[in-house]
Amino acid sequence: MKKGVSFLVAVAFMALASFLTSAFDPSPLQDICVGINDPKNAVFVNGKFCKDPNLTVADDFFYQGLKNPGDTQNLVGSNVSFATIEQFPGLNTLGISMVRIDYAPYGVNTPHIHPRAAEILTVLEGTLLAGFVTSNPEHRFFSKVLNKGDVFAFPVGLLHFQYNIGHTNAVAIAALSSQFPGVITIANTIFGSNPPINPDILAKSFQLDKKVVQYLQARFQ
Repeated sequence: MKKGVSFLVAVAFMALASFLTSAFDPSPLQDICVGINDPKNAVFVNGKFCKDPNLTVADDFFYQGLKNPGDTQNLVGSNVSFATIEQFPGLNTLGISMVRIDYAPYGVNTPHIHPRAAEILTVLEGTLLAGFVTSNPEHRFFSKVLNKGDVFAFPVGLLHFQYNIGHTNAVAIAALSSQFPGVITIANTIFGSNPPINPDILAKSFQLDKKVVQYLQARFQ
């Protein structure tokens, strides 16, 4: 009798677990996706439409966009080359993507967030200072100096950066846990939004003079 009851309890537990798993909402693969009742007006899906498997070829799973250095002749001294679903259709439904980051001496991959992915970064050349900050209220700052071959992980959704502290160029490769991880570059997002955020709001938020905020907004527009 006890065995029968235990078996029924186990089956019920497995059924409940299966229900909870199937009921879980899929992770979004874009910033916004407003629900609509009329499918005639639907313009997007959560991801990409699938190519006919019978028409799929090896080149669909091949990408060469990361083999060449990116141009670091810019104000921040870095360049990120992407291999996400936008550049590499074979990643569709795989839940992975990759980027190459090139850094000029003292270049920085500025503080940013990936809203849909964790990241693991490997240094190929040079020396980087990498770090991230945890969420409210602790705001703990974790950082590490990375040399060639070192690996560092950034948890999903947390602000992070890399800074080339060496005298030579640096290169890193990073893998991300989403086919379309998204990126929110903090300075560009806050001071370069379209339309601009009311400078009074930013002045109070950052405890800055309003004129400083307006100067920064002019720089990023």
